[in-house]
Amino acid sequence: MCGTNQERNTGNQLLRVEGLEKEGILQGVSFQMEPGEMLAVMGPSGSGKSTLLYQTAGMDRPSGGRVWLKDTEITGLSEDEKARIRLHRMGFVFQQMNMIANLNLLDNILLPALQANKGKHRRPRRELEAAARELMGKLSLGGLEGRRITQVSGGQLQRACICRSMINGPEILFADEPTGALNRSAAAEVMGELEKLNREGTAILMVTHDGKVASSCHRILYLLDGRIRGELALGRPRMETGKLREERITRWLGGMGW
Repeated sequence: MCGTNQERNTGNQLLRVEGLEKEGILQGVSFQMEPGEMLAVMGPSGSGKSTLLYQTAGMDRPSGGRVWLKDTEITGLSEDEKARIRLHRMGFVFQQMNMIANLNLLDNILLPALQANKGKHRRPRRELEAAARELMGKLSLGGLEGRRITQVSGGQLQRACICRSMINGPEILFADEPTGALNRSAAAEVMGELEKLNREGTAILMVTHDGKVASSCHRILYLLDGRIRGELALGRPRMETGKLREERITRWLGGMGW
């Protein structure tokens, strides 16, 4: 990594955000994530949720504050260095799926792998295709490799987006309303796959307005007027049913005034 970045010993923390600010939007937001954690950010429209996500991932420059991914300070990197971090160490799933219309599902999933596949350790394309097909199989998309994006359901398309986000083995997945454009059935399918990835060790930072979606997470931050106003620790889903977790979230959000 280029010497322009600053480093800090963050212990076992995967992500550390300190005093993040964006003029008129964020007001000194701080939080941490542990490896393998699934964290939701909730709050009313206009509270700064998506801005927080994009600035944490280095997609937008904050007016103040600092962000570390393990020992790498993202806010201290150049734009090219941040782009490399996003390509190699982060994955992204958005409400708007941003697939390329003239490519089939397999080729859309392969794009980040082809972008990252440079230098002396370059891998043959057949190996990358095999990895993409394996991901598609895990997310119940086997046999759809040649389909265009208009030839699959919304749930299948979002699962393909998850495959694309995971193709380079990211340390953390950023998800901005990943089920917002889906019906309940498709949303449940997508959340099931995200839960599976999380159980396998992928950390997920997710923006959502949906209590059912948030019930899959280990912890929830409540953002209002650019500040974190509350935190709910749910723990990992084990014996507690999803319905009970949803009820806890509903009561908590009510106490937050939402």
